[in-house]
Amino acid sequence: MRQGEPDFLVLEYVTITKDPRTGLVVAIGGTERAADILQRTGGFLPAPGPRGDYHRLPHSLPIEQQRLKATAASHALLCAGRSVHLDPALNALSAPNGERDAALRYLAQLSERASRAQSSTEAAEVLTEIAGPASGLLPLTREVVVRAWIALSPDPDTESAGPDPVAELGNTASALSRAAHHILAARNHAARAPERSTARTPPPSLPRQPSAPAPRRR
Repeated sequence: MRQGEPDFLVLEYVTITKDPRTGLVVAIGGTERAADILQRTGGFLPAPGPRGDYHRLPHSLPIEQQRLKATAASHALLCAGRSVHLDPALNALSAPNGERDAALRYLAQLSERASRAQSSTEAAEVLTEIAGPASGLLPLTREVVVRAWIALSPDPDTESAGPDPVAELGNTASALSRAAHHILAARNHAARAPERSTARTPPPSLPRQPSAPAPRRR
């Protein structure tokens, strides 16, 4: 007996996540009842979109406030019997060091993958994770350094005696960019290289020499 697809009301499903392009926390989907909960409990604002209305948190809201409001709205929706998905990065009830621990596990996994790489393709995949221009570790680290450098940069009218360690952050950001470029070059070289075999090819066997004929007895 063939079972049909389960009944699932997609329009009633609410997704609360952060838009990577704008940085806004948005809530997509849901009925009018869900919209009321989002507005009252989470402080979400209705907004028109190209594919229908959605909700978002106000602009320039601190990250911690984004997490608190998104978490409060998601739990209110769950208590009201609504289906909701909350981006784990917005869950204020998660462990404080959860994201840091996940990042450390990710780095450990990359190290293990690099040590176990048995082909140029597998090695190239690890290098892409490190230096990929979109979401590689080095470009993201460079962005953090640049933002810290901007935040710590002194007033240009003030003079500093001797070398300025904050100014060196700019040079560090440039060094990270160069390092990412070199790693990508190595990645492209590994991706184009022919696959290397991990199994050792046994040496060719020597041809058997014909055995001398046994002497005849008289």
